[in-house]
Amino acid sequence: MPGVIDDAWTADLLRHRSSLLTDAAVAQELAVALAAHDPTVDGGGIATAALLDALDGAWERGWQPADIAQAARRGATAGAVPLVIALIGAHARRTDAVVRAPEEWVAQLRELGTLSPGDAAVVAGWHRAERRPPAEAWRIVLRLAGVLGTAPRIEVLIPPPSRWAAARPRSGGTPPGGPASGDDRVLRRIRGLLVKAESTEFPDEAEALTAKAQELMTRHAVDGALLATGAAPTAAVGTRRVHVDDPYVRAKTQLLAAVAETNDVRLVWYQGLGIATLVGVRADLDAVELLFTSLLLQVAQALAVAEREGAGRASARTFRRAFLLGYAHRIGERLGAARRRATADAAAERGVDLLPVLRSRREAVDSAVAELFPRVRASRSRATVDPGGWYAGQAAAERAEVGPHRPPIR
Repeated sequence: MPGVIDDAWTADLLRHRSSLLTDAAVAQELAVALAAHDPTVDGGGIATAALLDALDGAWERGWQPADIAQAARRGATAGAVPLVIALIGAHARRTDAVVRAPEEWVAQLRELGTLSPGDAAVVAGWHRAERRPPAEAWRIVLRLAGVLGTAPRIEVLIPPPSRWAAARPRSGGTPPGGPASGDDRVLRRIRGLLVKAESTEFPDEAEALTAKAQELMTRHAVDGALLATGAAPTAAVGTRRVHVDDPYVRAKTQLLAAVAETNDVRLVWYQGLGIATLVGVRADLDAVELLFTSLLLQVAQALAVAEREGAGRASARTFRRAFLLGYAHRIGERLGAARRRATADAAAERGVDLLPVLRSRREAVDSAVAELFPRVRASRSRATVDPGGWYAGQAAAERAEVGPHRPPIR
């Protein structure tokens, strides 16, 4: 600890000592000293400037707004999320992101709630609004600086601010490459059903809402595959980042991988970051993300029932992890069978051979993955799993709703 803490020392700490600030004990000790020096918390704007510069660096290393919010939640504290949201908003205003950034970037800003006016003195304004003790506020600032400064380089999937063109008018219609209005209506209905399923306290109602959402997803996916028969298969290949939260991140990622693989979507996992990148045809990306959300809800409900029925197990954590892995494995098998049936039914109904179209789309996706991730390698978990949890998860997967109940074709 220096004998004298001044603005120059504070700026150097925030800008050039980020690895030091990832240590919670060190950050706590420094926060106490900074609180004594500046109890208003960034009265001179030094921390705001340093954190905005750190955001610039993170953008250049491939991070997107939603990724940064996720990293703050995982690597700092939940209290850092309002601060990082305010910083992202200030950065968006400073760079005219609404009229300069790619549509996907603006969509993330909108979803995070960063497009409303905010205080230019971001850190000081956040401190006043949160009413935290100075030492606690400084600790959050320091931990966030550590997270932003040490964020590793990942693939750049959306151009960062340094590559944005001059301001341009936005059209009022659907952005290029985005979903058509009909697709958008279906997705809104699916999301609405999932939100209701997650909020209800009645399991039967949640199951019915989830089943209906999955029915819509299956129909949407089949319709998209049929419409694609007359389109260039390479036109709509895109990327999507999905954030997987603790606990049991690896097991949940296996569930996401099972859903993605079935739908010809490739998954690249950033180990330790809680971030998965999906590459695929845009309609398939939508289906995978929504179905994954739905199955997470179902597996949480099934796991709760399994634990109530099997109380007293030696290791609840081991059982839960194995349950999720067994569930993911069996869901992958069921989804694969459902997709093959749907493809065969659609081909028979329309009198067309969909296999060449689907094969071309898979090749386009694989080509995009090879271009975006030239150093990616496949990996498999070698960890052992609890047999009871594994088979209980597989049994729960058998009961999960993965598609509509359709009458046989006559």
